[in-house]
Amino acid sequence: MAAITGMATRRDVLRTAGPAALGLALAGCTDDGDGGGGGGGSESAGGNEDGSSYTVTMAPVGEVAFESVPERVVTYFPGYADMCVALGVEDSLIAMAEMDRYYTRYYDEIEGLSVDKEGIEDILGESGIDREIFYELDADLHLIDPEWLTNNEAFGLDESDIEEIDTNVSPFLGNTIFRRTDEWHDYEYYSMYEAFEIVSQVYREQERYEEFAAFHEEFIAGVQDRLPEERPNALLVFGDGDEPETFSPYRLTDEGTNKKQYHDLGIEDALSGTGIDGLSTTDRGQIDYETMLEVDPDALLVRGHEEKSVTEFVDTVLAFMQNHPVASELTAVEEERVFRGGPIYQGPIQNLFTTERAAQEFFPEEFGDEELFDRERVSEIVAGQ
Repeated sequence: MAAITGMATRRDVLRTAGPAALGLALAGCTDDGDGGGGGGGSESAGGNEDGSSYTVTMAPVGEVAFESVPERVVTYFPGYADMCVALGVEDSLIAMAEMDRYYTRYYDEIEGLSVDKEGIEDILGESGIDREIFYELDADLHLIDPEWLTNNEAFGLDESDIEEIDTNVSPFLGNTIFRRTDEWHDYEYYSMYEAFEIVSQVYREQERYEEFAAFHEEFIAGVQDRLPEERPNALLVFGDGDEPETFSPYRLTDEGTNKKQYHDLGIEDALSGTGIDGLSTTDRGQIDYETMLEVDPDALLVRGHEEKSVTEFVDTVLAFMQNHPVASELTAVEEERVFRGGPIYQGPIQNLFTTERAAQEFFPEEFGDEELFDRERVSEIVAGQ
């Protein structure tokens, strides 16, 4: 496949022509497998450390060719930003969206690791995303799934906008991995670490990725070896404010990366068999305490409170539920098994902390307040040691 050259782009980062060209990408590349993702990324053998060109592949866009490692990158999801931090290339991030859901406090426990959110521009405005911001930012790469942008009407972008930005500024490369409930996502999905590997290929940091992946595998195996045979079920919801009355449900059976810690711990979905669907682009249904009481989960996970400490969450959200005429009847409330639900968008570093936290909350007799992974080793990997 020949890269688009000449006046097609002003950057050294070039999208490759062929089956993965943008028009086909926006139409969706249907996965003939089970949608579980798996090894969709690849790097051309022609790319070497001497600076020669290389290609990286990811659905739905396909192949993107690079003449050099991108130095100015725009993303949408904070999970991809966390991947960049894990690879030691966070300085390349010039803009992103969902800034209020990019929880950088996790980095405080890793020596030598910090992110200045003030230096990252927010591409998401009150009225959506103005396509002109992409011209103003003048990035080398948009680490964003274009289908995510065009299938959310609130953004105000269509396929022609994406094609124009791709041609006149720089290409897109990304996949919406945080959930798997959107009907329009009919192309390949990736697990967190499959997507992380592809991002490492973009930055030529595969060795650092391999170190991190091996560390993560060892961490998860160690935790799983200590889990009891009986696991509780849980209801995962989004409930904003200190006194939430209605909630948007998530399905723990959904393989999206925002539930990875619960999958690894074997937490069961309390909504299984209820007919209640999970949150998606088109399904914005909500449930109340009466519906929750019919399900009566062992534990309740409430998103929208990740900035709170444990004490702050207990003193506000849990305290409100304990005094609520219906919520107080929930088994999870009676037994004080109501926890913060974790980030919607998480990457590999954040996931280490959310897995540790969930293990401590669900299985306190086994894990207590024990640190379950080596912070110093994470610091060393990020530093390239």
